Amino acid sequence: MTGYAAASAGSPRGTLSLELRSVNSRFLDLQFRIADELRAHEPMLRELIAERVSRGKVDCRLSLAADAALGVVKLNAEVLSRLKTLGEAARKAFPDAPPLRIADVLRWPGVVAEEADEDSLRAVVTGLCRRALDDLVAARAREGAKLAAGIGERVRAMRARVDDVVPLLPQAIAAYQEKISERLREAIGSADDERIRTEVALFAARADVAEEMERLRAHLGEVERVLQAGGTVGKRLDFLAQELNREANTLASKSASQAISDCALELKLLVEQMREQVQNIE
Repeated sequence: MTGYAAASAGSPRGTLSLELRSVNSRFLDLQFRIADELRAHEPMLRELIAERVSRGKVDCRLSLAADAALGVVKLNAEVLSRLKTLGEAARKAFPDAPPLRIADVLRWPGVVAEEADEDSLRAVVTGLCRRALDDLVAARAREGAKLAAGIGERVRAMRARVDDVVPLLPQAIAAYQEKISERLREAIGSADDERIRTEVALFAARADVAEEMERLRAHLGEVERVLQAGGTVGKRLDFLAQELNREANTLASKSASQAISDCALELKLLVEQMREQVQNIE
């Protein structure tokens, strides 16, 4: 399911901003775009998102607008020592080169280190992620409710089509038996009537779709039950859609009348529409 959420908050280093974007996917796919100085928080963010989201491609962006007035800065003695050694070696190789200026030293990567309360920063990032997840999950839930309503409409349409066809089955089987009997008589001439009845009964049994209709009704009832139960139902509905499609295909292959064939085709169309929606449900 799709969704978007954003949140921001102050921290010991400046203003933190977090964005969550979700698009449809059969599985959970997490992508992170995090500022280098905040990269250590990625495992925690991954864990928090996985606890609340089980399906979809989720893009998480975390950035920091640093505030120079916040935090305490100091010179990194170890980096300064290495820089001094490098400078002396460079002066020996290039005696005429001018010495490093203070501004150059301060701009050297790692020379200026910021002391910040990492526990406080982690707490802010955690709270920020949870706030954004609340909004994202709520947005996905609203979309899920609309998708569930659409699936429910298709389930009712399939149930109505099955209910229309079931009363026609005995008549269809009888007409099919008569048709097969006539063809057998034409093909084998004066054959034994008992043999003809036996062959017709075998063909009619193969064309009987009562069991398929009952299984269709059972699967439709299960879809309705799953939708009413709510929660994480996408994979379960995907499985049920496959079973509905299997029964519709069997119904089409065993069809003994045009009405049953039409029903099977309509069922396959409705199931396919349902499967497209199910792919977007968590």
